[in-house]
Amino acid sequence: MWSDNETNIDFLNFRTVADTAAEIIFRANGKPLSMGVSGGWGVGKSSMVKLIQESLAVRFGEKFIFVEFNAWLYQGYDDAKAALMEVIAENLLKYAEEHQTAVESAKKFLARIKWFRAIGLGLGIAATIKTGGMAAPAVVAALNAASQGEATQEDVNTLESAGEKAAASLGGLIGPRKVETPPKEIHDLREHFSKLLEDMGVTLVVFVDDLDRCLPDTSISTLEAMRLFLFMNRTAFVIAADENMIRQAVRFHFKDTALDDDLVTNYFDKLIQIPIRVPPLGTQEVRAYLFLLFIEDSDQPSNVKEEARKSICKQLGETWLGKRVDRSFVISLIPQCPPKLISQFELADRIAPLMTSAQQIRGNPRLIKRFLNTLYIRLTTATAQQVTVDEAALAKMLLFERCGNERAYSYLLKEINEHEEGKPIFLKPWEEAAAKGEEPSSLPTEWNSSFVKDWLALPPVLNDLNLKSVAYVSREYMPIITRADQLSAEALQLLEALLTLRQAASAELTTRLKSVGKRDLSVIMERLLVRAKQIQEWGTPPILHACLAVITAEETLSETLARFLDQVPPGQIKASIIPLLKDKSWAQNLIRKWSQHRDTPSTVKRAISAEQNEEGR
Repeated sequence: MWSDNETNIDFLNFRTVADTAAEIIFRANGKPLSMGVSGGWGVGKSSMVKLIQESLAVRFGEKFIFVEFNAWLYQGYDDAKAALMEVIAENLLKYAEEHQTAVESAKKFLARIKWFRAIGLGLGIAATIKTGGMAAPAVVAALNAASQGEATQEDVNTLESAGEKAAASLGGLIGPRKVETPPKEIHDLREHFSKLLEDMGVTLVVFVDDLDRCLPDTSISTLEAMRLFLFMNRTAFVIAADENMIRQAVRFHFKDTALDDDLVTNYFDKLIQIPIRVPPLGTQEVRAYLFLLFIEDSDQPSNVKEEARKSICKQLGETWLGKRVDRSFVISLIPQCPPKLISQFELADRIAPLMTSAQQIRGNPRLIKRFLNTLYIRLTTATAQQVTVDEAALAKMLLFERCGNERAYSYLLKEINEHEEGKPIFLKPWEEAAAKGEEPSSLPTEWNSSFVKDWLALPPVLNDLNLKSVAYVSREYMPIITRADQLSAEALQLLEALLTLRQAASAELTTRLKSVGKRDLSVIMERLLVRAKQIQEWGTPPILHACLAVITAEETLSETLARFLDQVPPGQIKASIIPLLKDKSWAQNLIRKWSQHRDTPSTVKRAISAEQNEEGR
């Protein structure tokens, strides 16, 4: 199994991007900086942030204090804006105590932060603190105005009253101290923060993750905390978020204001100075990622895994020169590569192009892991229940389940379950065309897509494989319901008896067939005709006797058998079938067709003529 947690192990050749980002932060030389690591869900933003942090720590570690903040964890439990400031203050104090530098200053800074929390700077706290009849939003608005040097006398009066109230009711939590006016406290906070970092001789780098998972108010509150209070010298913020989600949060936050795209962009650009987008994965990267995941999950020694990882990432960095990361290259990296790993590499080689191009995956690392984890679970289930499964066929079916049309996949499972040998034979003409590089013809709407056409060409060919075991371990998607499951117990016994029949049915069997309903007989006929599709020579095969026995019990089913025999190529008809059908009224049109068709064997035509002459006498 593969974990979905962020990692600082580079499986995607992100190291060069991370090193570049780290270099930018270092070269800022203490100037305020904000960097946005953007990309859709699951593309590796969190891992990129981890790599940036590691690069900074390894190359310039002594010059930085690192703080990790996940705003999503605080949503609903704490005010993200206030929580961010307190997490930063606590980390500064921890660093000061560990390095015995500016300890008292760090303690006072933490006390200031707690004071601000107490008077309701955070939106969540402000909503619950009683402010002598003043609404909490008024306190927040006054604080924001004061922080930007735009406070009116009314703002000052509001904040002084709130501050005195908070100090009186919560002073025990933050310790006794002189209460200045809130505007002065905000100014002093900023000065204190700046001097503390200067005294420590470090730059604070805050890594904010999962911001795009938050509700709009939490997202904007966190961004505002950075802009209003913490975006100062010796600070850098690295924010991992889907840029489109943050833009939507901005629109929601200002929903009562008419915002065009330019205004949203301007707001975002003021918060995020340096945008870095996680590179999308191409086929080479997806293939390499699959290789590395299989290697990571193998029993190979850790040093072999690490050397293989480095070599693969180095090769990826040179693909623009025409170098490839393929199966033969990766096998060469593993001493005496075991057969199981080779088989997994072959699978990766086959499915990488489709996992890159399929709209439902698009090379997304998280979705690739989910695919492999599902495959692993089904293989483990098969092993536990002693079910033999073709891994390549299972992977191909899982790919269709994930990326194909839902109705098409349901039909595929239905055909597998209802075929006597579990074969989706309807795929045969399409797979043959795809193997020749030709366009499959007459594809139904739900099958007519570029994904399906590529999927049909993907090894192995499925139309001649028994896939019942694959359907069984995939039953979490939909229940296995075969035609036999729809039969009564008596009808199921009759079906088993008919399948063993070698000659005309006995009177007892015919009587039993007449005792069951038409619905059961219809299902029995369908099951018999599934078996009949395997017959290549139509003289008097046992299955024909079984079908005729059903018709004896229910005459209306003769039309079903007639339609089936009408589809049998005339060249497969043998003379011995004619005496069996000559007296059947429903078969007369068939016999007439066979007598006139050019492909009907001469022996059959002579048998038909002989029967007609016999009737004429």
